[in-house]
Amino acid sequence: MKKNKISKDWINKQRRDVYVRQSKVDGYRARSAYKLIEINEKFKIFKGGICVIDIGAAPGSWSQYVSKVVKSGRLISIDLKEMDPIENIVQIQGDFTELDIQNEIKKYIYDKADVIISDMAVNTTGIKNIDSIQTGELCKEAIIFAKDILTKNGFFISKIFMGATFNEIVAEGKKIFKEVKVFKPKSSRKDSKENFLICKNLR
Repeated sequence: MKKNKISKDWINKQRRDVYVRQSKVDGYRARSAYKLIEINEKFKIFKGGICVIDIGAAPGSWSQYVSKVVKSGRLISIDLKEMDPIENIVQIQGDFTELDIQNEIKKYIYDKADVIISDMAVNTTGIKNIDSIQTGELCKEAIIFAKDILTKNGFFISKIFMGATFNEIVAEGKKIFKEVKVFKPKSSRKDSKENFLICKNLR
């Protein structure tokens, strides 16, 4: 009974959500596209011709947006789940934390990447502190990867949840990047603990 009530609440929330409705109009696969659009409007990250890696890409709304704005650039998308094709992008299915998948990503990069975006998150348990810690570990993995593969003035953007390891992850970002900011887009639900780590310029 409780599970059924939660599902009905979720369906009602989706129906009322302006970003869910807008995503259908604009042809995005998920409302999360608008989070990245807001991030880009504020921090001016994407431009034509750059190389972008999208980690935790499924169902693909971030990749859809990036493919529009980088135009003749290169976009590599990775996720554990199979993702419907998007024109003119490289799609890799696999576990980003595995070395062979990271090596496969590198095969598609001519030299270095300009931007790495990560919307990776664990399947939530409902216990917010555990979810925060586990998603934080994924963020740390992505930061380490970014250090190795980004251009000196590249951007790293990652989902991060408020919780026990939040300050530790921000501190880790500051060790690796000269500029680190935390940003919560308006399109991120108010009751969500998610924020986004915006890092620029490798040390």
